[in-house]
Amino acid sequence: MHEKFVSQTEALRESLHDATGWYQQISKTTELIQLAFSQQKKVLVAGNGGSATIAQHFADEMVGRYRTNRPPLPVIALTADSAVLTCIGNDFGFEEIFSRQVEALGQAGDVLLIFSTSGKSKNLLRAVRQATQQKLTTIAFTGSKSQMEQASCIVAAPSEDPPRIQELHLHAIHLICESFESEQPNP
Repeated sequence: MHEKFVSQTEALRESLHDATGWYQQISKTTELIQLAFSQQKKVLVAGNGGSATIAQHFADEMVGRYRTNRPPLPVIALTADSAVLTCIGNDFGFEEIFSRQVEALGQAGDVLLIFSTSGKSKNLLRAVRQATQQKLTTIAFTGSKSQMEQASCIVAAPSEDPPRIQELHLHAIHLICESFESEQPNP
């Protein structure tokens, strides 16, 4: 068992070894989010399964805090309201659970940030399409074999293994949170 843990950890370490391009994508994402906030815009986040928890975690770190107290930042997890999700899923279909919320909540200049290990989820693809129609900036956190070419910015984790991709996405959101808190004066 111990050997398996070591090999999985080594796979994650190898993913980060030559990730210069990935860090540049994270920096670009941070700049796009900073631009939106500077224009009094918000960020909408979405994902399925484990990626939904990463989306919600990003929202809680930005609205609450990451490490230090700072003003809350306007990030809304489209995965968090079970009544809205089940209403839309029941009445319009699972493929519409995020796009309908983007249509209702998204405004030009906002950011839609999605998390998907494959980049193939129909509900996320439709959300990106809807966001693009409404002139939102779209950012897709995916794996290295992404199918999410429609997004304005792609942050492709340097891995093809879904668990490693999710771990890298979590690391990326923490890097983004760190950048926002490092720019804030301590209370």
